[in-house]
Amino acid sequence: MAADPLVLYIKPAALSDTPKGHLSLQTTKEGKMADSVYKVIQLVGSSPNSWEEAAKNAVERAGKSLRDLRVAEVAKLDMKVEDGKVTAFRTRVNLSFKYAGE
Repeated sequence: MAADPLVLYIKPAALSDTPKGHLSLQTTKEGKMADSVYKVIQLVGSSPNSWEEAAKNAVERAGKSLRDLRVAEVAKLDMKVEDGKVTAFRTRVNLSFKYAGE
């Protein structure tokens, strides 16, 4: 069984300014690397009302069993269609949380 991949980065908010797929490493004021490790998982939330509500449902549900949630990034939006009508909005979310290790 393959191990889950880990994504390592410092100050997750800084990733919004980096090209997709690149790693952002930042130092502390003292010039030392902060030693934070975050795991990124992918979730799909759904809602009969909106993509925003679907994303919120995914993050809030994950928050019931995961600790130290950090950043949620919307990766994909889609809709469930039945008989030519939209019946659900679905949002795929990449969610990071502080990795505690084993």
